[in-house]
Amino acid sequence: MPQYRAPVEDTLFLLTDVLGFHARDNLAGFADASPDVIEAVLREGAKLAEEVLAPINRTGDLEGCRRDADGTVRTPTGFKAAYDTYASGGWMGLSVPEAYGGQGLPHTLNTAIQEFASGANLAFGMYPGLTQGAMAALLVHGTEEQKALYLPRMVEGAWTGTMNLTEPHCGTDLGLLKTKAVPNGDGAYSITGTKIFISAGEHDLAENIVHLVLARIEGAPAGTKGISLFVVPKVLVNADGSLGARNGVSCGSLEHKMGIHGNATCVMNYDGATGWLVGQENRGLNAMFVMMNEARLAVGVQGLGQSEVAYQNAAAYAKDRLQGRALTGAKAPDKAADPIIVHPDVRRTLMQIRAFNEAARALMLWTALQADILHRSEDARERQAADDYLGLMTPVVKGVFTDRGFANAVEAQQLLGGHGYIEEWGMSQFVRDARIAMIYEGANGIQAMDLIGRKLPKDGGRAMMTFLGEVQTFLKDHGEDPAMAPFTQPLQAGLNDLQGAVMWLMQNAFAKPDNAGAGATDFMHLFGLVALGYMWARIAKAAQAKHAEAPSPRWESKLTSGRFYMERMLPETALRLARIKAGADSTMALAADAF
Repeated sequence: MPQYRAPVEDTLFLLTDVLGFHARDNLAGFADASPDVIEAVLREGAKLAEEVLAPINRTGDLEGCRRDADGTVRTPTGFKAAYDTYASGGWMGLSVPEAYGGQGLPHTLNTAIQEFASGANLAFGMYPGLTQGAMAALLVHGTEEQKALYLPRMVEGAWTGTMNLTEPHCGTDLGLLKTKAVPNGDGAYSITGTKIFISAGEHDLAENIVHLVLARIEGAPAGTKGISLFVVPKVLVNADGSLGARNGVSCGSLEHKMGIHGNATCVMNYDGATGWLVGQENRGLNAMFVMMNEARLAVGVQGLGQSEVAYQNAAAYAKDRLQGRALTGAKAPDKAADPIIVHPDVRRTLMQIRAFNEAARALMLWTALQADILHRSEDARERQAADDYLGLMTPVVKGVFTDRGFANAVEAQQLLGGHGYIEEWGMSQFVRDARIAMIYEGANGIQAMDLIGRKLPKDGGRAMMTFLGEVQTFLKDHGEDPAMAPFTQPLQAGLNDLQGAVMWLMQNAFAKPDNAGAGATDFMHLFGLVALGYMWARIAKAAQAKHAEAPSPRWESKLTSGRFYMERMLPETALRLARIKAGADSTMALAADAF
């Protein structure tokens, strides 16, 4: 049976020694997150992931969700008990303000717990993850009455949340949506339409589900400028917070999916359901983007979580499976064959996944820390810099982490040979579950286009120039340190390639937009390679200091993984740059009917 162990020690090292988490005590909630508190939270979160969520991952995949004739949905055996444990432990409101019943701790800490849950049981982790995203949207755009009515019960876990965007005829192009909202004359609206692919749209985990729904008010402008956001509870809520009558929203069917069988992906029917406007009329996308951006980062975390659990099980298999002899002579002469961990190509597979995971975890936490700065800092310039960073890095985290997360799960499956294809070994589930993350919250091609078409040129390229300057400053500060040369020299080469790609696009993409489209995915991954390389350089500096203070094989292993990334993975930036510079001619040359 597959196993999962939450990376607590690595997370503690990153927060404390690499990212300077404890230097942020000036931010609201950070003073309460002392080193002892952080360690206690992470260890309890790990215990929850390992002992409660991981054991029901495979059984949930086998059993799946079931829809009864009356439209109610039952989650797999054990999910309700696990959810009650999750909710009663206060995990839902870990970073929600205390005014609404939360603990007010940093979002960065919650992000680490999200990784643990995603690695242990991706399908389960989506239920609380979506609720946290809905709470984030209500916190920013909800009225005081809406926040007081919904948030405390969502923090308790008594109610969950969803986001309803996609319709049968429109996916990413939300300007085509047809769900309509008609004013009732009492401040509420009647919502009618059909939404598809709604994760956690109906289930038996909580007594109410708070749907955030995009719809068009009658008479609103066409396209995205006429979309509004509404809060539509499954069960209507009385003024005193008690539950009233069932609302006109129901699950029409469950989607039969490749993976994440333990999560209920629903077709939702709104038949004159009562809803209330969230934020401004015709500004629904602006409000929903709070949840969408939070969800995009959370989906990136899912990619990392699946990559980590796939790595752990592949590494365990490689140390146990006997086959062949080492090229340099038998390593286990007392056995019929050597464990496959001795073979260089097996090592290559494991090292590629490991080197990605460790740097991705650092980038994930660093990005989460910027979100905390944006929402908690009193310094306007600091908030602006954090907002710039998040806008630039969100499509990179979502796109690169999920592309690599899926690819790493496939590589781990390959390492198991035939057993990787057999369901009992679990690797097949990791592959199937990881695949959806590349599609969720805007397919990765859309993320790449968002990065290159909107985020890169925004504010005259201010965010990208700031990032490039930050990395260059690091290289300048540490470029004369011989011990850092294995990290700084490759990073400089990668940074040069990223700068070259930016310059080429500036010169060639505006006059011929197809050049941008053809190179978008390569640019996203080139940027990701450099961002991960920057994290590895920072990790290496901290690991060298720890090793000098108290020599340990742990730090030697960390530095070896970093060198592997710099030598074997970061040079891919040159390939990505070459593809970008090839332009769009061959990509766009064939007539449509030639395909």
